[in-house]
Amino acid sequence: MRIGFDAKRAFYNQTGLGNYSRDSIRILSHYYKDNDYFLYTPKLLQNNRLSFIYERENCHTRVPFSLIGNLFTKYWRSKNIVKDLIQDEIDIYHGLSHELPLGIEKTKIKSVVSIHDVIFIRYPHLFTIIDRKIYHKKILSACKRADKIIAISKQTKSDIIKFFNIPENKVEVVYQGCNVIFQKSISKDEKQEVISKYNLPQNFLLYVSSITERKNLLNILKSIHKLNNQHLVIIGDGKAYKNKCLEYIHKHKLKEKVHLIHKIDLKEMAAIYQSADIMLYPSLFEGFGLPILEALFSKTPVITSKGGCFSEAGGKHSIYINPQSEQELTKAIIKIQADKNLRAKMIEEGYKYAQNFTDIKVAKNLFNIYKNL
Repeated sequence: MRIGFDAKRAFYNQTGLGNYSRDSIRILSHYYKDNDYFLYTPKLLQNNRLSFIYERENCHTRVPFSLIGNLFTKYWRSKNIVKDLIQDEIDIYHGLSHELPLGIEKTKIKSVVSIHDVIFIRYPHLFTIIDRKIYHKKILSACKRADKIIAISKQTKSDIIKFFNIPENKVEVVYQGCNVIFQKSISKDEKQEVISKYNLPQNFLLYVSSITERKNLLNILKSIHKLNNQHLVIIGDGKAYKNKCLEYIHKHKLKEKVHLIHKIDLKEMAAIYQSADIMLYPSLFEGFGLPILEALFSKTPVITSKGGCFSEAGGKHSIYINPQSEQELTKAIIKIQADKNLRAKMIEEGYKYAQNFTDIKVAKNLFNIYKNL
């Protein structure tokens, strides 16, 4: 087969949708080598996390063929790209991030779209009115026109059916995996090298995500303020909400206890995951919650939120709390640190559960959808 991808996020984004796009392309091109994979992007931006595509003969990059496509990249990605797909004789086109080009439904090309979440509907106050309208129109259009919809969790599937009135049999749940670097053990010396490089303490709690209101970092900081001798490492960045968190850190004199890191490579991030005491992820809502899975592969216990998709990523042996309650978060941290047997069981069972999300299993589930189409 000749499979095309909307690969803009794979080239442009370093987190979230970018990770999903890169990992999908990486595992499919590795485990199903006989196909040709075409990555369509407005521009070939340099991205070290995509370097594998230049080592694989079955991966081909594509930018707009026409002058119009090059001048008006948004128009190309939303419509004009269909001409390029036909010229490349694409069999299946996969919109990896909520979108499909207009007119693809009028061709012989089969289409798949991945929907990650509908947070803009559940938490409208976090988005502008214009953004909400654009997201709603794009996702509804893609879901109506796609031959198959991939939801990255049961929670997201339920939301697609509920909010967009999509038939249940049109939506398949295919969980995402995580980069293979998180699935490999890193040596003690390598971990210590990273700890020293970023001047981190030997024992610390970990937060990995963008610093936005929905991710709820402020509640973690309130818990850290109450606990004695606890250090928090934050890997992520943000804007207005980050400034709010920084103000809290300054006001409560937490600067010595909170360590912020931004722009870090994946291997260093994996080393920090594997060095952490506990991963904290009290997000208000997610489509899946990839950092939870990264932590389980890293053999790090997880505290995350009750409800939603979180138990799908975290399994039975993570600890679930009310994300709005700093008291519950504080008690959960103390409980894990005080009970070595509990911690050991969370690590062992969490790692076992993570094996449901290995590259080969995720690749097989994705490819089965293509094959059935």
